[in-house]
Amino acid sequence: MSIERIDKLLALSGFGSRKDVRKLLHTGTVTVDGAVVTAADFHVNTEKSQVIVDGEELAFQKHVYLMMNKPAGVVSSTKDGVHKTVFDLLETEFAHRTLGGDLHLIGRLDIDTEGLLLLTTDGNLTHRLTSPKHNIAKTYFVRLRDSLSDEEKAEYTEKFKNSLEVPREHNEEAFTAKSAELVWQSSPNECLLTIYEGKYHQVKRMFKVLGNEVVYLKRVKEGTIELDPNLQPGEARELTPAEKAALNIQ
Repeated sequence: MSIERIDKLLALSGFGSRKDVRKLLHTGTVTVDGAVVTAADFHVNTEKSQVIVDGEELAFQKHVYLMMNKPAGVVSSTKDGVHKTVFDLLETEFAHRTLGGDLHLIGRLDIDTEGLLLLTTDGNLTHRLTSPKHNIAKTYFVRLRDSLSDEEKAEYTEKFKNSLEVPREHNEEAFTAKSAELVWQSSPNECLLTIYEGKYHQVKRMFKVLGNEVVYLKRVKEGTIELDPNLQPGEARELTPAEKAALNIQ
């Protein structure tokens, strides 16, 4: 059972600050199970009670699960003194808090990397998708500076499969990359790369080991979730019931 104060529920539902909510309650337009409620500290069972504000029933959502198509030039952060952040792109309906807490990122993408970014208020899901022990697959579309012959493609594929020794870069430690999968596209310098970890600048550093350079990078899949092709850069939407079920979200 989830019991919450009515003023908190209304504030989290986008009706303004606690002060704004108290003013709303005094108008007599808020009812709980048919009875008018004016006291800010009135407690509501969010799983069973019917809350109506000015004739409209409220549906309380404990957690929010969002997919965003992150554009280049935007920082994966809550705030940045110079660049626009992914939170600046969110529509108002996604910006307020929920019963589950603050909206946060599940992992990050570099400022120049595009594509699938997941956001949620569900800390358990975040831990499950980011914990190294769970080996969650992440697939990227990669465009390289140098075109490759079929022989070179086969060499890259084998080296990625057998793990690469990636050297230290700036303050980031060297690491041995886990076995990764390359699927080459029709273009001689484009591929899909699937990795099972998320080291700093990992994709770029892996190709750099082989003497090549990533000139365009876009995440297209994380775990079971694929980037919606209809989602324009900068747009976000809630995950569908099927997508949430695939993530074992109840």
